[in-house]
Amino acid sequence: MQVDFRTDPPRYRHWRLEIDGPVATLTMAVDEAGGLVEGYELKLNSYDLGVDIELNDAIQRLRFEHPEVRAVVVTGGLDRVFCAGANIRMLASSSHPWKVNFCKFTNETRNGIEDATANSGQAWIAAVNGTCAGGGYELALACDHILLVDDNSSTVALPEIPLLAVLPGTGGLTRVVDKRGVRRDLADVFSTLQEGVKGQRAVDWKLVDEVVPSSQLMARAAEVAADRSTTSDRPLDAQGITLTPLDRTVTDDVVAYQHVTVTIDRDLRTAEITIAAPAGEQPNELDGIHVAGAGWWPLAVCRELDDAILHLRTNELEIGTWVFRTTGDSQAVLAIDQLLDEHGKDWFVREVTLFWQRTLKRLDVTSRSLFAFIEPNSCFAGTLAELVLAADRSYMLEGTFEDAEPDQQPATIQLSAMNDGPYRMPNGLTRLETRFLYAPEDLAAARRAIGTPLEAADAVELGLVTLAFDDIDWHDDTRLAIEERAALSPDALVGMEANLRFPGPETLETKIFGRLSAWQNWIFQRPNAVGDDGALRAYGSGKRPDFDLRRV
Repeated sequence: MQVDFRTDPPRYRHWRLEIDGPVATLTMAVDEAGGLVEGYELKLNSYDLGVDIELNDAIQRLRFEHPEVRAVVVTGGLDRVFCAGANIRMLASSSHPWKVNFCKFTNETRNGIEDATANSGQAWIAAVNGTCAGGGYELALACDHILLVDDNSSTVALPEIPLLAVLPGTGGLTRVVDKRGVRRDLADVFSTLQEGVKGQRAVDWKLVDEVVPSSQLMARAAEVAADRSTTSDRPLDAQGITLTPLDRTVTDDVVAYQHVTVTIDRDLRTAEITIAAPAGEQPNELDGIHVAGAGWWPLAVCRELDDAILHLRTNELEIGTWVFRTTGDSQAVLAIDQLLDEHGKDWFVREVTLFWQRTLKRLDVTSRSLFAFIEPNSCFAGTLAELVLAADRSYMLEGTFEDAEPDQQPATIQLSAMNDGPYRMPNGLTRLETRFLYAPEDLAAARRAIGTPLEAADAVELGLVTLAFDDIDWHDDTRLAIEERAALSPDALVGMEANLRFPGPETLETKIFGRLSAWQNWIFQRPNAVGDDGALRAYGSGKRPDFDLRRV
């Protein structure tokens, strides 16, 4: 089955989006029969990947299509039900890769909510109108303010450990202690209570911000939203940018967009992802950028790259190495970067930059080997140079190919101001800062090179690429690098890459995704959770799970 991450509001089955001036209300009313895969019903507002695909789309549209929206209230559309979390029947019947990819995408989606609050002036408020458990509480935790209905029965809960023998998506535990500041002993009690915590105790333990009588819940949510709206810088009178449908063609071994092409070599288990620089006349002033809208190159190519990452990650599990290539005019990319830098305070330009940051972060946490090949006619400049800095390895050709046209220029890489500020990794640092974390002199040298086209020798000396080969060795050595990678254990590579990509400070994001790659990945393979007598399979049967009692 091929999963398609493209959708739009008229096709939503599980969410209702209403806009009232600066406040939007996003209501979760999951269609029980609307599961992405057959074999389970989405009862009690439980969700699967399809529900979160719609949520991800709504988050994007609220940022781009509704600049006037300064606050979003998310609530449940069923009586006395906010969200019961990830559907347990779905988890029990899913393959291991599906479960892990599902957890990763849902965490990225919640990160998108937090990013909107932190960087876009769009606060999110959870109006918890009833049952709020597991992934449902994780959705509330992503919001900036949590209101819990005070009806003597509704609780917030992370019951995965006692009920399912798995972690609460990993994001739940991390956000409880690192975001909401819940004391760890109280968090320990909370995370082992099947029934959860309600009322004033939930406030006292910092699990929610307020408890509100049911008759006043939505009115109070509106008050909080109105208050948060007063401090936002989002423009109330701006014209939104319609996110038009992505034009994509998928065949057996090719995924083609307007600016991005993915070519799959199944024998080598490799995908080549080629990104084309802007071509033709581009807008060079703010009015023209807004008119171009979703067709403006940096937004268009970012949407395509984001979709390609999700498509490959979900639908091509055996394609373990991704090779990035670029083609076109580096100066055209740098001209776009100059506009992004100059107009960074404009709401639309800011959203495009933040979207690039989120997409590059999605690449950072993807469990695939990432290579970049820098050749003549490449355009690894500025924003596209981030792909080189994000790669596990980068290879650059010295000079030109022997059989090249007489006017072919040597391969170059060029940094811009965009490489030294806007695009933060999950560790909170730029990729340049991460690369030279314990080498301040090398970081200073790289910064001095911003704006200078660098050929292979200089790029290697500055530490911006891994290795350089001449024309004689290029094809053999790059082929061997790919073949050697394909011969290694994918499990070991996932662990190695996740360990190496985020040196430096620990953050909420690095904890979430590091623990997802390690602990949840491991727990999802343990018989205590997924074995024939494990908790996931025993749930709802009336039979107690049979645990292997050894601590490992």
